[in-house]
Amino acid sequence: MSDADSAVLLLVRVVVGLIMIMHGLNHWRGGGRIEGTARWFTGLGLRQGVLQAWASVLTEVGAGVLLVLGLLTPPACAAVISVMLVAGLLAHRPNGFFVFKDGYEYVLTLAVVALALAVLGPGRWSVDHAAGIDLTGWTGGGTALGVAVVATAGLLGTFWRPEPEAAAENRADAEPESENTPESVDQEAR
Repeated sequence: MSDADSAVLLLVRVVVGLIMIMHGLNHWRGGGRIEGTARWFTGLGLRQGVLQAWASVLTEVGAGVLLVLGLLTPPACAAVISVMLVAGLLAHRPNGFFVFKDGYEYVLTLAVVALALAVLGPGRWSVDHAAGIDLTGWTGGGTALGVAVVATAGLLGTFWRPEPEAAAENRADAEPESENTPESVDQEAR
């Protein structure tokens, strides 16, 4: 692997890692803090909103740190892919493709970049390389994608219980207007 290849992989790892760290910290300390993030997850149909909020913070920050270090790269990539799958399926898919319409464009990009990192590996300038951990190629990519799909299916199978549309509409009609609309909760959580 050339120095240019290692530098590019380092750049991609650090950028995606920092994005994940910042996203996790925002779920924790930003806008609505954990409470707002919990309300947002609950609004997406996930039960145990506070647990989901903390799990999201720990997963995003943890995966980000691992990517920056280039440590346990396929599991870190699996975490990124899984978080993006959940976000894409529950929050962004109904809005279409484009990010400016709150679509899944952004989460799809991060998931594919994470998968590419799992396939290519973290490069020479990583803890994995220094420790002799070489889980790359089809094995690295398959591991990351497999773990991500199983984790996503497990989370959704265990916690996703959306309200039937008729019940949600009836509840919305019965509730008075408040400042905690889905849009404001969504903005607080981000």
